[in-house]
Amino acid sequence: MSRSLKKGPAVNQRLLAKVQKLHAGEHAVIRTWARAAVIVPEMVGFTFGVHNGKVHVPVIVVEDMVGHKLGEFAPTRKFVRHGGKMQKEQEQAAAAVASAKTAAAAAPAGKK
Repeated sequence: MSRSLKKGPAVNQRLLAKVQKLHAGEHAVIRTWARAAVIVPEMVGFTFGVHNGKVHVPVIVVEDMVGHKLGEFAPTRKFVRHGGKMQKEQEQAAAAVASAKTAAAAAPAGKK
């Protein structure tokens, strides 16, 4: 649930100070653990390393992200896959099709 309009967004002041120290042209990654920080227009164009519990995930802030929280763009869970015999067979078949396509593309065209 979002905050009321009279209170305004919950902006992390330390993070905003780091953004204001950097110039807009610099490509430095701003590392942060503040996943609940709201993205404000001053952050557009910067790259943030948002911690997902294990590593810092690089998040490039664009204009459409304003108003969202940084943690929304750094997933904390990784989907491995559903296992089983059928899944393994499907992956092998897909790999065979992909290798056949690359081999056909690499073959010289025009020779008959």
